[in-house]
Amino acid sequence: MNHTEQAKEAFKSDIYAVETTGVRIEEARPNYSRCSLKIDGRHYNVNGDVMGGAIFTLADYAFGVAANTGNTATVSLTSTINFIRPTKGPILYAEAKCVKSGRSIAFFDVIVTDDLGNIIATVAANGFRKQHKG
Repeated sequence: MNHTEQAKEAFKSDIYAVETTGVRIEEARPNYSRCSLKIDGRHYNVNGDVMGGAIFTLADYAFGVAANTGNTATVSLTSTINFIRPTKGPILYAEAKCVKSGRSIAFFDVIVTDDLGNIIATVAANGFRKQHKG
């Protein structure tokens, strides 16, 4: 099984991101992932824009997949999102890349784009690499 298949199997139990929100893993390998979200009626806010929470869920999931695929279990420490522009969909993509991985802290950049290639949001995320004692 390749990294993408392993990530899909490992993360399918993330009910909120996968079932409730509809996020999908497109590609995964250690310290990298690309995930997608097909926009539908459940993702819009009162103003008719895609809800910030849906965009953040996509970005956070992409971070989690990248940080945990082929690595020690990693949990989020902080995430900062900057919303750049609204999108109407129909598909958003989040690409997460590790910019620095230390012994216990990893730093990731996540870029969310629409299907036209427009940058919708950027996220800086830091994760703690759990050390297993045994």
